[in-house]
Amino acid sequence: MARTRGLPVVALVGRPNVGKSTLFNRVVGDARAAIVEDRARTTRDRMYGDAEWNGRRFVVVDTGGLELAPGDPIEEQVQLQARLAIGEADVIVFLVDAAVGATPADQDAAELLRRTTKPVLVAANKADNERREQDAAEFYELGWEDTFAISANHGRGVADLLDAVVWALPPETDAEIARKQREDEAEAWAKEMAAGRLDPYVVTEADEADDGGDEDEADDDADGEAPGAGIPPEAAAIEARWDAQMAAEDEEPPAIAFVGRPNVGKSSLLNSLLGETRTIVSDVPGTTRDAIDTTIPWGRSEIVLIDTAGIRRRGKVASGPAAEKYSTLRALKAISRADVAVLVLDAHDGLTAQDAHVAGYVIEEGRGLVIAVNKWDIVEDKTHRTFDEFAAKLRRDLAFIDYAPIVSISAKTGQRVQKVLELAVEVWGERRRRISTGELNRLVAQAVERTPPAVVHGRRAKIRYATQAGVAPPTFVFFTTDPQSIHFSYRRYLENRLREAYGFDGTPIRLVFREQVREKRSPRKRRARSR
Repeated sequence: MARTRGLPVVALVGRPNVGKSTLFNRVVGDARAAIVEDRARTTRDRMYGDAEWNGRRFVVVDTGGLELAPGDPIEEQVQLQARLAIGEADVIVFLVDAAVGATPADQDAAELLRRTTKPVLVAANKADNERREQDAAEFYELGWEDTFAISANHGRGVADLLDAVVWALPPETDAEIARKQREDEAEAWAKEMAAGRLDPYVVTEADEADDGGDEDEADDDADGEAPGAGIPPEAAAIEARWDAQMAAEDEEPPAIAFVGRPNVGKSSLLNSLLGETRTIVSDVPGTTRDAIDTTIPWGRSEIVLIDTAGIRRRGKVASGPAAEKYSTLRALKAISRADVAVLVLDAHDGLTAQDAHVAGYVIEEGRGLVIAVNKWDIVEDKTHRTFDEFAAKLRRDLAFIDYAPIVSISAKTGQRVQKVLELAVEVWGERRRRISTGELNRLVAQAVERTPPAVVHGRRAKIRYATQAGVAPPTFVFFTTDPQSIHFSYRRYLENRLREAYGFDGTPIRLVFREQVREKRSPRKRRARSR
């Protein structure tokens, strides 16, 4: 069973099209968290989201509609997902439709819920006016005393329902209390900072150390000046922000998204890793619609796995159903909130143009990348050289991501699926690699000495200083005399030298070139110092 970080779980269940996803979005505070469409059976997998009410945090689970005899292979798996959500829940919210009234499908769902010992709250949704609120009273016949008339779309009555949910939750655990205490301390610190009672560290000109000598203007034009000879104030300010960035990123566990075309085996890979049916798997492309988050333990910490819908070509998305459009948007959004993306390819199909497009989305977002070649078990006539030849061709065809690790897997048999997570976590660490300023400038000096920048319009740009400005992805700022003259090929050369020295496997590197303008000393100041 997927972990929910020690928080209690509230499951939203009911027959199809009663508004479970709309209520889910309102409770978690994100109007676009789950796909909402005026059509039954839009939701398929379990959707998880964090919520807080009256100072109590909990996890909300959106589910597909409960049906006893769906008569469809995919819908049968939807029912399995809904029952799994019921099994892991601490409190169940049973949604019905006040506009339609009690139906035989509601009675069937109620019969299923009577078998559980969990607290059940009935929410008669779509009670948008007083008449429908009165009509909602008929749902007391289902047998539960706690019945609430609500409108998930407008928020009417939702507060009363959440009050009852929090009341029905089990007592807070020690882990919950400790987490709340840490959050309260962090919030108190933030308020003190906002009120101006704490002074942030700021680098001023007075803090800058004199670099030990008066350089003539002629010295500034010397070709032999090495990177790092003079530290610009901008670089000092960049380094002053470093610790704050690292501290903020340490709070969140690594997030790993499985992305790719439809029907390449992303959901099968997730289920194989978890050892349970976490997401619905079918040969029908487009089965997964939402981006599904699952938190699992990893060593002494945890990681978040994100299963996504298949990313289709733009033409097919534009002409397809609304649910498919939203699915693609959520898949792209999942890439932007992940640390590392695992691009799943189909070994039988090989690399396609759409696979390359998806890889491009990952790089544009600056995320780490692992390439998992799935269905390796069905590749025929394999030899000890088959994978190496396949990987070499991939690197030629995807030259812009030749730094990404490649692994062959079979989600069906479980072959090397754990290796995917191991590589993804390694890439997550590479994205956070920090190079000291002195070490970086020594490397840059050696690279420039071996191959200096090209001469443009009779002048050669000089790289005076380099510093690492951030991680995730690693970002380096180069202070130079003429940034515009640094050709793309030379930027690539510097990136290759960085990768040779420090790895950065699986992560893009950002190189930023800025102009360093040195102030010219006045003749009076120079004469005064010469005395």
